[in-house]
This record gives sequence, structure tokens and C-alpha cells, in this order.
Amino acid sequence: MSLTIGDTVPEFKLNDQFGNTFNSKEFSGKQPLVIYFYPKNFTPGCTKEACSFRDKYEDFEKFNAKVVGISKDSEASHKKFANKYKLPFTLLADPKGDVKKLFGVKNNFLGLLPGRVTYVFDENGKLRYTFDSVNATPHIEKSLKYLQKLV
Repeated sequence: MSLTIGDTVPEFKLNDQFGNTFNSKEFSGKQPLVIYFYPKNFTPGCTKEACSFRDKYEDFEKFNAKVVGISKDSEASHKKFANKYKLPFTLLADPKGDVKKLFGVKNNFLGLLPGRVTYVFDENGKLRYTFDSVNATPHIEKSLKYLQKLV
């Protein structure tokens, strides 16, 4: 079942690129969250998306928003990816796809490719915007535009 507008951030725990446990409960209700699911580290589209989030990271900080990327890649892969592209935000390893399922992220292209979906939660932990597109580029601008509406 997919999340719908008004739903609360699901509670989950995953490890980040440093091996630290990220607990969604610690952030929900404290600051806006931008959580994006992407297929795979080091692929052209995912690299473009991550670097676009990096390049606009200061804009997300202006809204006090925490950016979190989630894929099935391992913590070690996330660390290499973050280091290579100097990513200043959290990457979470969801190797079994449990959190992807929790959010209701569907595969694209006849179920062959993992989904690419961005969720924007307000400072109260309520879902305010989702964007689902295989095209990596619009996710960043659409998220920023929606964050701007929240202030």
C-alpha cells in the first residue's frame, strides 16, 4: 500500500553510509524530511540525481530539511558513492527492500527497474508531496518548490 498525502512518516531503522543507525522516529515531527528512493549507486541517472541533490543542498538547508536517499545498495557502496561525489546527505541501505515496501514504492518499466520516488514530509512528519518519475532531474526542483510552499 502506497503512502498518501497526510500520512505520517513510517517508523523504520536502517544503517547509513557510516554504519550508524538512522531511526526515522528521531526526525519525524522535528524538521522537514525529503526522502528519495533510487535504483542503484553509480548508475548514470542515480549519480545525476544524487549530484543534483548535492548541488542544491544549501537550498534544502535553508528550509531546515533533512535529505535522505535510500536504495538496496550496501553501506559500503553508499560510503564509496558519497565519498566519490562528495554527497553531504544521508544514504541508507535497504538491502531487502523492506522500507521501500513500507513506503509503497513500485518498480517501473514493467517491474524491471526499481522505483524512483521522492517524498516531502513537513516539520510535523506529515506527507505533503510525492513525485514518482524515472527521470532523475525534476525530483530536486519539485521538492524545493514544495518546501517553499510549507514556509
